Amino acid sequence: MKNNKHFINRTILVSVFLLVLVIALFWPMSKYIEAPGSADDLSSFVKISKHPDKNKGSFMITSVRISKARPITMALAKLKPDYYSIESEEAVTGGQTGKTYEKVQNFYMQSAINQAIATAYKAANKQVSRKYLGIYVLNISKNSNFRSKLSVGDTVTRVNKQHFSSAYGFQKYIRKQKVNQKMTISFTHNGHSQQATGKLIDIAKGTPGIGITLTDNIKVHTKIPIKVNPGDIGGPSGGLMFSLQIYSQLTGKNIRHGQKIAGTGTINPDGSVGEIGGIDKKIIAAHKAGAKIFFAPYLKPSKEVLKYEPNHLTNYEQAKKTAKKYAPGMKVVPVQTFKDALDYLEK
Repeated sequence: MKNNKHFINRTILVSVFLLVLVIALFWPMSKYIEAPGSADDLSSFVKISKHPDKNKGSFMITSVRISKARPITMALAKLKPDYYSIESEEAVTGGQTGKTYEKVQNFYMQSAINQAIATAYKAANKQVSRKYLGIYVLNISKNSNFRSKLSVGDTVTRVNKQHFSSAYGFQKYIRKQKVNQKMTISFTHNGHSQQATGKLIDIAKGTPGIGITLTDNIKVHTKIPIKVNPGDIGGPSGGLMFSLQIYSQLTGKNIRHGQKIAGTGTINPDGSVGEIGGIDKKIIAAHKAGAKIFFAPYLKPSKEVLKYEPNHLTNYEQAKKTAKKYAPGMKVVPVQTFKDALDYLEK
């Protein structure tokens, strides 16, 4: 009897332990964990006809790894808060479902690649043309009058019959209108042209807007054929590094000088570099991959930003701070434009 009792007790204890272990390892929580991702050699993503990458060294695209929090990963994140970040679901996905979020990240990446191709070909004096199709709809706010009329992935081509050559043009025109004013938008949905009319809403302190998150939808044509496959990496932050990789292959110039060079930042039609999220995680990923130089966006904060965020850190400042602790041998270079990065490499 005693042996049976001990056996039952042991079985219960083992079962409880296994249950606790399973919960700790696999029980999904409402939060997300951001951690250093990878730093990948861009030469494997970019293929340009008769322009292989023959030079030593590499340009690397850096990423952040985002995963659903589990009790054990949440505990680890709290033990190492400067290495891992705990984020809300709203902050990461914007309240979108997994499939929609993935779709949006792919739109961002495709837009970034197209801008990178246009920037690099222009800098290399190679023939390139851009056709601005409109703005991708990436998210629709709950109070938007167009919520039931637009879908994620649609492309807005005209507002009140006006077409513009950039997202900024659309935004500038809309901001000249009034809150509650009616507006008719033209858009494509699954390849079909449609129209919808609704009222503009107050998106911020009396500023009128449709109530959508957007990015540029452009089509790029080049005389020298190019294919860019980003694999599973999404988002807009690879724009700068794709531009450098494409330029390097097109010109054949040895601008890397045999070094592993990582970085991050969006690329805009005028060649300016935009700030991104998770740069501290990207510094760590680059260091692990052996990068010795890291290009970090630098955007001087406005008085308005400093008023509400006195301790605001630019991407460059955050990158430098992280490198000091986790990558002391890495040179962090601030860049405001594609030309800044190119000038640094050529000198």
